[in-house]
Amino acid sequence: MAERVLIVDDHAPFRSIARALLTAEGFEVVGEAGDGRSALEASRRLRPTVVLLDIQLPDLDGFEVARQLAADPDGPAVVLTSSRDSSSYRRRLAGSTARGFIAKAELSGAAVAALVG
Repeated sequence: MAERVLIVDDHAPFRSIARALLTAEGFEVVGEAGDGRSALEASRRLRPTVVLLDIQLPDLDGFEVARQLAADPDGPAVVLTSSRDSSSYRRRLAGSTARGFIAKAELSGAAVAALVG
């Protein structure tokens, strides 16, 4: 059964690229959101198994969205992403409830599967 993915990023072009890439690699993309509050609502409505979550969002940052999603009893696995390298977030990543981090330039279905599988 394919992982059901919600893509959260404030840049529509990246959401389109991520959707195409993940769909081609066997994931089922069930929705997209452009900010943190929309992501929380979409996650509760669509029930994805994975949320690909940008760290830098216009309202809530990805770490806060991940924290709130982790509080849901059957919350999704969260994979954080950013155009910045993981070293920019080292301390915050260590304390995060997310399964891991993938730089946007390194996004692949295999990288997501390795973190959530």
